[in-house]
Amino acid sequence: MENAEKPQNFNTSSSVAASQTTQGEAERAGGQLADAASRLCIYNTATHSVAPFEPIKPGQVGIYVCGATVQSSPHIGHIRAAVAFDIVRRWFERLGYKVTFIRNVTDIDDKILDKATAAGQQWWARAYHYEREFAKAYDTLGVEAPTYEPRATGHIDEMVELIGRIIDNGHAYVIRDEKGNPTGNVFFDVASWPHYGELTHQKQSTTDAASDAASQITDRMGPSVDATGDDKYNPVDPADYDPAKHDPRDFALWKASKPSDPATARWQTPYGTGRPGWHIECSAMSHRYLDGMFDIHGGGLDLRFPHHENEMAQTRAAGYQSARVWMHSAWVTAKGEKMSKSLGNGLSVPSVLAHNPAWVVRYALGAVQYRSMLEWSDQSLAEARAAYERITGFIERAGETLNAGMNTADGANTAAPETKGSGRNSASGGQPSRSEVTSLSADQLPGDFVAAMNDDFNISGAIAAIFTSIRHGNSMIQAIAQHQSPIAQVDPAAVAALANEFRSTIETIAERYPDLSQDIIWADAKARFALKHTDLPSSFVDDLGSRLELRRVLLTVRAMLDTLGLDPLAEPWVAGAGDGGFSGSTTGSVGGSGSNAASEHELLDTIIRHQLNAREAARKARNFEVADKIRDSLANMGVEITDTPTGATWKLR
Repeated sequence: MENAEKPQNFNTSSSVAASQTTQGEAERAGGQLADAASRLCIYNTATHSVAPFEPIKPGQVGIYVCGATVQSSPHIGHIRAAVAFDIVRRWFERLGYKVTFIRNVTDIDDKILDKATAAGQQWWARAYHYEREFAKAYDTLGVEAPTYEPRATGHIDEMVELIGRIIDNGHAYVIRDEKGNPTGNVFFDVASWPHYGELTHQKQSTTDAASDAASQITDRMGPSVDATGDDKYNPVDPADYDPAKHDPRDFALWKASKPSDPATARWQTPYGTGRPGWHIECSAMSHRYLDGMFDIHGGGLDLRFPHHENEMAQTRAAGYQSARVWMHSAWVTAKGEKMSKSLGNGLSVPSVLAHNPAWVVRYALGAVQYRSMLEWSDQSLAEARAAYERITGFIERAGETLNAGMNTADGANTAAPETKGSGRNSASGGQPSRSEVTSLSADQLPGDFVAAMNDDFNISGAIAAIFTSIRHGNSMIQAIAQHQSPIAQVDPAAVAALANEFRSTIETIAERYPDLSQDIIWADAKARFALKHTDLPSSFVDDLGSRLELRRVLLTVRAMLDTLGLDPLAEPWVAGAGDGGFSGSTTGSVGGSGSNAASEHELLDTIIRHQLNAREAARKARNFEVADKIRDSLANMGVEITDTPTGATWKLR
């Protein structure tokens, strides 16, 4: 098999090395499975039912998600699927699984060839250009890089070998000319495969009543086993119209070259010169990278038929195991119509990001359960912006409260947020570090959040759990304000030692009574600590307990957000508020960690803090005219001031 001018027959995208481990995997690797892992249930398209998830290999999960056909710029519909399965992957990691995540790149097909010709481009140059656009969109919206990102053109050998197995097994045939020579067209023989239609519950020439609402919508709006016409959402491969087919339902495994195809898009095979059919690449690549651990196959709902039905048939007809679980994310709709470039209502990612912060866009795309249709509207974006304000506001206030009036045992009260309070050297611990956030097990998260995520990734329930914790955290902030910081009057080293003792008491109770709720554990620990230290004022014990509880809530809130890819202090959000990153505060408890953005933030924070200190002094002197002038001056510069029980905070509008 040859291609005389194959300029990019690479196995995988240049952005993902063969042995690369993502940051999330590296941070969570080596841990044991959480107890919550045994309670995860997932909806399987093939069975139309929700069932407990059981991995093929204990402690490991293999996921293959259909990626982009890189013909033009990404739109919101593409990225919705990417965000949905990014959340699925993150939850598996949080449960303690080692995840192998494959997302392919279709870099050769009719659309790419036709559009490249019309634009006067090399097809492979066009494909690579838009591949990079997709990669940028994924990065901007916080989608973790796949373990491997194979290109179709890098796996021609595997496809030809797979086709040969299907032919040898009697489930495909080669079209030959009048002289008996192969023409380059190879078709799957649907009639020879009695299991065809099982994925979509569409038995050949019959109607299966077992169907869910999402599947019924897809059946009405897309093709079916018995419908051979074109489909406005998912046009039929032109090769499938070949009159030489034995049956109208047969589909192309390998396609003869068209006269207009350039030499670089032609491969010599035993079946003639041509290029791959649409479906064969996913069978070849999923087998190569997930052989023996193909747990989950994911993709958009519109791929259910014909793409995934055909893929399942050809994989099994070759003698290979197909995915154990099939998951499909629903569409993004606009006024009830699926968003699609071919329909002219697709919104490109760059155009959406030009008017909305990336965090807000990610939240809007991931705020509903993956199987639910997502209506894209100004209202959904407004709700995402409101969520951003509530979430970042709490994280800022909590960090400021924990740091206000506190001196850590090592005196590093001005340390960067990634290092300050990362261990047991302070009473409050300050803003949790990224390593603390990523290492928190699912078993350490609130039960309502875990239950929602284990219920087929019920994101609405998970978000409700996050806001429940935020409300609890806000009550802790108010309680601490009422204590008037008695901890601040005690030697920092003594406070740190008492805090460590309090934490140890909590851990002991939790280990001894694993079935107790966090609230009961903390109440019991506080009572035991108070009985042991009757010499300490009750206000001190209350303040210390409230601060430790607030830090626990803050840590779990950020860990829950991180599971959804939305921790504001994680990359890429931490880069800057203007790009959807986190805003500043008067305590310097938020921002970057060692980057230029962080340095700029510290300088700006110093300047604004000087003004806020002057405003506070004027207010204490009851010189409200001066205080108001300072506030108005900052407002004119785009700085929004919020007065809290623990002091004023700021952020850029």
